[in-house]
Amino acid sequence: MNEEFRERFYRRERQSVPAAREFTRAALGDWGVDGECADDILLCVSELATNALVHGVPPGRGFLLRLLPYGDEGRARVEVHDSGGGVPAVPCADGDCEGGRGLMLVQAVADKWGVGERDPGKVVWCEVRLPS
Repeated sequence: MNEEFRERFYRRERQSVPAAREFTRAALGDWGVDGECADDILLCVSELATNALVHGVPPGRGFLLRLLPYGDEGRARVEVHDSGGGVPAVPCADGDCEGGRGLMLVQAVADKWGVGERDPGKVVWCEVRLPS
């Protein structure tokens, strides 16, 4: 596995989410990650990028997608950096709510996820265990 992280900046545009997925798919291919694990990571990228565009990126700004492979630890990390305020959270556990389903999906397929500080804004991240 090529251990170098990958990152790319995306503008606040509708086509940024599919572009982020394609960028991720190429990185995962370079790292030899495929199958269900790749699908899980692509789902997380889609949901985190969409959340950034809808809730975290002010007009005229964008978000940074960073992909970090930790081959020696057997996991990959997805980070989405945006300049918006607020802390994303899964609003309801029973799924009977209007929003938050994207984070529910991330919570379901990732081994862990969280939110970190950034000035300005935040980093929403998740980690997925890679197959042996």
